[in-house]
Amino acid sequence: MTLSPPKSSGGRMRVLALPLLCLCLLAACQKGNGDADAKAKDAKDQGPEAIPVEVAVAARRPIAASYSGTAPLEARGEAQVVAKVSGVALSVLAEEGQQVRAGQTLVRLDAARAALQAAQTAAQMRKLENNYARSRQLADQKLISANDEDQIKYDLENARAANRAANLEVAYANVTAPISGVIAERMIKPGNFVQINTPIFRIVDDSRLEAVLNVPERELATLRAGLPVTLEVDALAGRSFTGTIDRVAPVVDAKSGTFRVVCAFDGSGILQPGMFGRVKVDYDQRANALTVPRTSLLEDESDPALFVVRGDKAVRVPVKLGYLDGQWAEVREGVKPGDQVVTAGMVALRDGSTVQVIGQPAAKAVAKTEPAKTAKDN
Repeated sequence: MTLSPPKSSGGRMRVLALPLLCLCLLAACQKGNGDADAKAKDAKDQGPEAIPVEVAVAARRPIAASYSGTAPLEARGEAQVVAKVSGVALSVLAEEGQQVRAGQTLVRLDAARAALQAAQTAAQMRKLENNYARSRQLADQKLISANDEDQIKYDLENARAANRAANLEVAYANVTAPISGVIAERMIKPGNFVQINTPIFRIVDDSRLEAVLNVPERELATLRAGLPVTLEVDALAGRSFTGTIDRVAPVVDAKSGTFRVVCAFDGSGILQPGMFGRVKVDYDQRANALTVPRTSLLEDESDPALFVVRGDKAVRVPVKLGYLDGQWAEVREGVKPGDQVVTAGMVALRDGSTVQVIGQPAAKAVAKTEPAKTAKDN
């Protein structure tokens, strides 16, 4: 009988190690699956992640019903200064930016020729006055016909008119300001030859300025002359100016659906024509209106709505709005005083979304526990 050689101890160790390795790998897999299941269970228990938002409290404050618009400032009066006669400018007596008054001489033209013509017509006029005086005496003595007397009279009237025209030419040699205001533009220099009816200055009356608003026809019943107006201009940041509605055009433009409202402001040397301004007209006041920031209103909604924080949830609430005044909006229905309305972060919100108000401590999560299982002996 043939006996097989005995197995070595190393071979037996390898045979035993293989089952042990399999058991370790199986235990590791079961442990990994257990950790993943535990994490998933915890995430499920905690619920959806809260969305951070900023809120403001609905409160009562005064609010005004107003209309706002933009318009450039215009001078109420403006004039082009023209020469009424031709001539060389001997002297220019005004500069750009200078305040002038009506009737002030701005330019002196060469009036030598006009003065000579005035002297000639004056001499002719005096001659005819003497002739007419003698003709009256002769007519009384019946030594001259009535026709001859009338001819001398008509010649005298013609000479007087020619003399007045010549004196007017002399007066026109001094070019004067037609209105009071500031020299906005000068188009002449001393020594220039000035043609008749040529503009040489532009004067702007800046003592009173106007802003013309084209207002939608729905405001026709609310805007009226005498209402106070507030003006802010880009060139004078941080300052505001007060004025009034000077006049309202009662006719609505059929093409644009607007009517003209003219607001008047005191120039006072600060406001200038051409400045671009933002005009606000307050036509009603409410002293105790419930208001929320206008940033809380949902812009993509056809009907006014906002989000109110109740507990840890954001609830979409439709509202009825009243007056809008700057950064505030009056709420007539839908919100109560003290409600927290969302002002930032509403883009990611849906009705019922969980929220975390920035600046307030997060609510502590309540851990969900299960009753312990009793181990049984096998």
